[in-house]
Amino acid sequence: MTKITKAVFPVAGLGTRFLPATKAIPKEMLPIIDKPLIEYAVEEAVNAGIKEIIFITSHTKRAIEDHFDQNFELEEKLRSGGKNDFLKKINRDIFRDIKFTYVRQKTQNGLGDAILHSEHLIKNEAFAIILADDLIINNPSCISQLISSYDEHQCSVIGVNEVPKNETEKYGVISIDESTSTKSSFFLNDIVEKPKNNPPSNLAVVGRYVLSDKIFKYLKNLKPSVGGEVQLTDAIKLMLNDEKVVGHLYEGKKFDCGSRHGYVNAIKHLAKELFDD
Repeated sequence: MTKITKAVFPVAGLGTRFLPATKAIPKEMLPIIDKPLIEYAVEEAVNAGIKEIIFITSHTKRAIEDHFDQNFELEEKLRSGGKNDFLKKINRDIFRDIKFTYVRQKTQNGLGDAILHSEHLIKNEAFAIILADDLIINNPSCISQLISSYDEHQCSVIGVNEVPKNETEKYGVISIDESTSTKSSFFLNDIVEKPKNNPPSNLAVVGRYVLSDKIFKYLKNLKPSVGGEVQLTDAIKLMLNDEKVVGHLYEGKKFDCGSRHGYVNAIKHLAKELFDD
């Protein structure tokens, strides 16, 4: 059985919904209390057994690389000041043996194009995809749940949740084979990106995937579609013609931190947990 050891993080987006804050700061580096959003996502991956983090990044996101690198000057100041607790926060033990790889996406051309940039680093193996905008809180984590589902079904798995019917046009939406459904997993019949009308269900895709390396075959010849971008959803739709894909209804509390509303609610939720303790 193939272990999932690599996770791709598309982080090249412009973060326009958070301007002017994101003019100079990557949206992934915006803090949720005292930890940037991207660190929550990387922590989720590492705790699920991921050994290599692959960032699909851009020239404006250097702060992400700096965050996961060592800062010797800061370390020395903390050490000389006896602030060892802070040293542990900036040099976290769980990241010590993790490989961080950075790939530049010169033009932001959609999620599908971003994932295609990782092809040369994925060797005939399934891999995880995590969109840091979706902060999902649970134990086991959302990506851990998807990896378990992959181990069980030995095919690609996408995370889904239920949304109101009037919000389906914001997401990729799936239709399922009712005969194969269990409480939390089901085989897909179809997947549609941001349906304007007649959505196939109210099961929407979230920013967690475990995909076969075969996805690259379908991504290579895709034309831009919804929003003028290359959509990962379109590649998954093509893959359904040749192999099974499972939708997994994950357990957990999700915050869309790509929106100001979701971002503020995430801070309120985690602050309540922190200060109630």
